[in-house]
Amino acid sequence: MQTNLSDAAKRLARADEAERILRSCVHCGFCTATCPTYQLLGDELDGPRGRIYLIKQVLEGAPASASTQLHLDRCLSCRNCETTCPSGVKYHDLLDIGRPVVERQVPRPLGERLLRQGLRAVVPRPALFTALVRAGQALRPLLPATVEAKLPSQVPHPGERPAPRHARRVLLLEGCVQPALSPNTNAAAARLLDRLGISVEPAPGAGCCGAVDYHLNAQTQGLARARRNIDAWWPAIEAGAEAIVQTASGCGAFVRDYGHLLENDPRYAAKAARVSALARDLVEVLQAEPIERLGLCAEQRLAFHCPCTLQHALKLGGAVEQLLTRLGFTLTPVADGHLCCGSAGTYSLTQPTLSRQLRDNRLTALESGDPEVIATANIGCQAHLGSAGRTPVRHWIEIVEAAVQGPVGCGTPVCGLGPLQPDPQNPKL
Repeated sequence: MQTNLSDAAKRLARADEAERILRSCVHCGFCTATCPTYQLLGDELDGPRGRIYLIKQVLEGAPASASTQLHLDRCLSCRNCETTCPSGVKYHDLLDIGRPVVERQVPRPLGERLLRQGLRAVVPRPALFTALVRAGQALRPLLPATVEAKLPSQVPHPGERPAPRHARRVLLLEGCVQPALSPNTNAAAARLLDRLGISVEPAPGAGCCGAVDYHLNAQTQGLARARRNIDAWWPAIEAGAEAIVQTASGCGAFVRDYGHLLENDPRYAAKAARVSALARDLVEVLQAEPIERLGLCAEQRLAFHCPCTLQHALKLGGAVEQLLTRLGFTLTPVADGHLCCGSAGTYSLTQPTLSRQLRDNRLTALESGDPEVIATANIGCQAHLGSAGRTPVRHWIEIVEAAVQGPVGCGTPVCGLGPLQPDPQNPKL
């Protein structure tokens, strides 16, 4: 693709990168075949190729419009197109460059500004988010249906975490919303790792990975959060921590990108590259361990939802499925497993109509094999799919950890579901 960037675009910090990405696109259109929003809307401008054209026009000096902004906003950043692209176009990087340029040119309506600022003020702050979730649960009968659906019907108790006691140690990214919506996920991961001789070392100074700010076009603030995490993790890294583990693939994809995003920062480039090299999704750690020796009760039929960040960003499609199969779980078939569920970070709140359509389509595919439970690897997907109130959705590590708890026999209601109590509104729980 020929390019002729405007003088203003050439002054952007990532101008050379944008030009390289634009020139790598050969207009083939393979990306449209796997783009979830193009499949729903059938508009070229709501597919990757069309959005690349829009960004190209803006970077070449054409004025951005509200329509330009809308088409870019509708992108899920699922990166399915990158998996499909034969030319290796780094579409998500171009989107990260183009969106803020459009944001500066096109003022948003007041409601959109308030929503985005509110998400940035609340979501990255676990204590505040947890307090709001608890308040929402107490006031559930008074809430609008759209808000009430976002709240979990019940939150499992996380149980105790073992104190660090092993020579092998890892760091664990706690996340922003996961402590409120699924607090047992990281606790289950810590207990299972401990049984395998790996301790989770606390890093109290670490916080939000930065993805929420960054993908809502507050990139400076997002990178500031990344730097704070690097500073919080660095003493443990120097002391020999072997990995920085993420149980949420959305966070993992962003942490894996620290090295690229901070490569021009002289103070942090080397450290960021080291952090990215140490970043591991939980499945990468467990698939190398002798987990079978713990003994499992794995009678459940599961449908696995592979998050976009796990398969398209981290390139770990099939890894969790292989581990679950290795452990004896029965996995039901899922059609079109490459498609997005519509969660996509804050997308379910900023684009609710499209998000619900994608969610319902994905649930239909996931439920086609009549699973008892849907397993996933990302808290956003878990909460979004669960908000439909259909088949229960759990993080896969909770299901695995419950299956190795020992004294509970197979066939009991707790097997594979852990400490949850039956939910009268959902008999499958």
